[in-house]
Formats: sequence, structure tokens, C-alpha cells
Amino acid sequence: MTRDHRSGAVLALALDVVIPLAVFYLARGAGVNQWLALLLAAFAPVAGIGLTWARQRRLDPTAVFVIVTMALSLLVAFVTGDARVLLARESWLTGAVGLWILGSLATGRPFLLDVAGKVSPAGVARRVDLLWTGNRVFRRWVVLASVAWGAAFLLDAAIRVIFAYTLTVDSVPAAGTVALIVLIALAQGIVMLHGRRSGALALMRGGG
Repeated sequence: MTRDHRSGAVLALALDVVIPLAVFYLARGAGVNQWLALLLAAFAPVAGIGLTWARQRRLDPTAVFVIVTMALSLLVAFVTGDARVLLARESWLTGAVGLWILGSLATGRPFLLDVAGKVSPAGVARRVDLLWTGNRVFRRWVVLASVAWGAAFLLDAAIRVIFAYTLTVDSVPAAGTVALIVLIALAQGIVMLHGRRSGALALMRGGG
């Protein structure tokens, strides 16, 4: 990653994970009811998309997807007024992301390939494109990475629904965050291990 992309990743982590958790638990500590506290916490990721738009003056397809998914899930939450429905709606987003990642394999250009191109220096991004079209080892690695990450997000979606309806409402935001971090760590561990053993990482870095 370039320095700008690292800074963007840190900001995204704060807006998508840290701030929503902080808003929820601070609101609960102040006596706000569970439903309203969850609703307030849900607006942090939207704020992140707004900041991105303000800097770039454009919304990429991923941002539009996130906005539409969140809008639909929040609409359902407003209609029901149920805190557990508001908790479960997070599974819509992670589940849809998982399906998007896996579904992109059928398009001939996996979603993760575009992500790698966006967060890598220009030289590495060009190399990634060339390797994808001409190197079987690298292609297999990208497919494996897509399957690993897609499966992680789908599993996270299922876990969030289970948590939403079995755990206490106040414990679900923290438990869901921990589960997502564990799943992402496992997926990335598999991807990196295979990348090193197969030589795909060395190829991407120009060392093979």
C-alpha cells in the first residue's frame, strides 16, 4: 500500500468499526435505549462514504452498493422498531459483500483484483494486471483469495444473525466485531500462506 492508501485504510477502520462501537456503548452508558443507540452507531460508515465523496467528488460502485444496502436495511429497522432487527441488518452488508466477491469470479475479473490495483503503487498495479492475464500460478492465488474472503464474509453474515437473536443486545456489537476480525485474520492467513508457498506473492512484488 502507498502512504495515502494506508491512511485511508486507518480512517475506514475507525469509521466502520471503532467509532460505531464507541457511539453505541457511550450512548448506552448515557441511558439511550438500545434501538436508538444502534441507529446512531449505524451512521458512522455513512459519514465515511461522505468524507470520501467530499475528497474525490465521486462515488465508486462499492460506495453506492454500501449506501443502498444500508438504506434498505435501515428502512426495515425503522419499520419494525426492533433492536434485534437492527443488529441483524448488518448481516445484509457482509453477506452481500461475500456474494459480490464470489460472484465476481464469474465475470473474468475478480473484485479483489480491482482492490489490489487501487491500493497498490502504479507499477505493482500494472504487474498485477499482467500476471492475471498471463500467469496461471497468480490466477489460482487470486481465485483462492476470492473464495477465502467471500466465504469469510458469508460466514460472518450467518454469525451476526445468530448473535442478534441469541445474545443480549448490548453484547452483540462487540461480539460481532470480534468474530469479523477473527474471520478476516483467518482468511488473510490462508491467502498469505498460499501466496508465499506458491510464489504468487513474489511474482506480484516483482521478485519472481
